[in-house]
Amino acid sequence: MQTLQELKAEMLAVARGERPVPADAGGVSYESAGAVLRLLTAENRELLAAIDQMHPESVAALAKQLHRAEPNVSRTLSKLEACGLVRLRQGKGKAKIPEVLARRIRVDIDVFNTHDRISLA
Repeated sequence: MQTLQELKAEMLAVARGERPVPADAGGVSYESAGAVLRLLTAENRELLAAIDQMHPESVAALAKQLHRAEPNVSRTLSKLEACGLVRLRQGKGKAKIPEVLARRIRVDIDVFNTHDRISLA
């Protein structure tokens, strides 16, 4: 994981042509591996599995299938979307169709450094 200052310095160096574009550029960025792990509660993993297995036609349909309040499901999906785990695609009318984007998360932690690397697969 990079701090925001390190990311900014890296981006400026790339823009000036002082270093090549990193292979993982454009990927989802996380402040810490812990933040991602805190998001992957048993309940949220159940939600991801339900999307993958049921292919709901909307967030409302997903909430109904799981017997959960739609605002809570919608809020959780927004967080999962921000991490790159879910996409909310436009459906009929105002409906959003949730889709799982990653089945696995890999974390590479260098215990002597603060730069964790997280990749979605």
